[in-house]
Amino acid sequence: MTDAGTSGERRGRSPLGLAILSAIGIALIAGFVSLGVWQLQRRVWKLDLIARVEAQLHASPVAAPPVADADDTYRRVTARGVFRNDRETFVQAVTERGPGYWVLTPLVGPQFTVLVNRGFVPAERRAVHDRPSGLVSVTGLIRMTEPKGGFLRSNDPVQDRWYSRDVAAIAAAKRLGPVVPYFIDADATANPGGYPVGGLTVVTFRNSHLSYALTWFGLAILTGVGLVILWRGGRDGSSE
Repeated sequence: MTDAGTSGERRGRSPLGLAILSAIGIALIAGFVSLGVWQLQRRVWKLDLIARVEAQLHASPVAAPPVADADDTYRRVTARGVFRNDRETFVQAVTERGPGYWVLTPLVGPQFTVLVNRGFVPAERRAVHDRPSGLVSVTGLIRMTEPKGGFLRSNDPVQDRWYSRDVAAIAAAKRLGPVVPYFIDADATANPGGYPVGGLTVVTFRNSHLSYALTWFGLAILTGVGLVILWRGGRDGSSE
C-alpha cells in the first residue's frame, strides 16, 4: 500500500506543475538575492554616513550658514547675536535627565535669525533659568526642522504646546519673521545657574543592514535547496 501511494504521488507531479513551481522558486531566489544586495548597498551608504557625521562632530566649528540641508545635519557651527528671550519656546522632551522641556530661543544676528535649542530644563525650572542679554556667541550642532509634532501628538501653536522643534511653525507663532530653516543644538557649555543644560544631542545610527542581507541570502539558499529537492523528486517520479 505504501509503495503504491508513494508511486501515485510521484506520478502526480506533472511536468507543467513542476515547471510552475520551478519558475516561482527561481523568481523567489532572484528576489531574495536582490534584496540582500540592496541591503549591502544600504550598509555601505550607512557606514559612509556614520563616518561623515563623526567627522563633522569632531571638526572645528564654522560660521552658521544662512541655508542648510540634510547633509549639514550635526555640523558644528558658531553663531553670534542677541537672544530674544521674550520669544522663547518650550518643547516637551524626555532626556537622560528625565522629562522636561527644550528651551528654544531666537538668536538675532547681523545677517539672519536662527532658533537655538539652548538645552534642557525640568518642569520646575521652566520659569527660572538663565536668560543672557547682550551679544552672545553660541556653538552647537545644526539640526533639521521637525515639522508637525511628535509621536501621536501634534503641535498646537494656538495653545503654545509643542512636541517637536518645528522651525517654521514656531517662527510663525512667535512672529519672528524670516528664520533659517534649521535650528542649532547648543553644546555643553555651562549656563549660569546650571540651566538650561546643553550638549544633550543624541547621535545614534542603527546599522542592521548586514544581518538583513544575511537573512535574505539565507532565504535564497533555503529556496534553492527546496528547488533541488523538488527537481530530484520530479526525476524520481519520471523514472518510475
